[in-house]
Amino acid sequence: MLQYRNLRAEEINRALFQDFIRHQTVTKCRRKEKNLWVIKDDPFIDDWSEADYQTLIACLKNTVSSGGLVRAAFYHGRLKGFVSVEPELFGGEQRYLDLSSLHVSEDMRGQGIGTALFVSAKEWAAKRGAAKLYISAHSAIESQAFYTAMGCVEAQVYNQRHVEAEPYDCQLECSL
Repeated sequence: MLQYRNLRAEEINRALFQDFIRHQTVTKCRRKEKNLWVIKDDPFIDDWSEADYQTLIACLKNTVSSGGLVRAAFYHGRLKGFVSVEPELFGGEQRYLDLSSLHVSEDMRGQGIGTALFVSAKEWAAKRGAAKLYISAHSAIESQAFYTAMGCVEAQVYNQRHVEAEPYDCQLECSL
């Protein structure tokens, strides 16, 4: 049975992720080259190290503590997906809120968890005056297919902090 709820900062710790499987086998990626979108062969395995988990935990705690959203999906009490949205508007007239993370455990992908979390992020952002969600999205074609299905398009204004941190990510937006 799936349950969704917002997380409090004090419950975000390493134990929360003990049954979460980040693993993703990537074969093809969507990349922008010379102002054109192309699909490139770029096989690798994406997973989180212990240091990555510690960084994620600190970031999610900060999101909650600063007034942002961290919403999670639980299956039989085990974390199987989460989304986070930062609380600060940016992008001038675009009125973006940053969807800073959206992940579904490998064993639960394709079951609607990502869609439910994305929809809740959109609803939360709209209530806070945003016009759009901003997403610096993994370039894997599977990730890109998900965001396209959610109505995302290339961002009108790029967030340079995201571009510098993850130069291969696709900078997207989704109107609310």
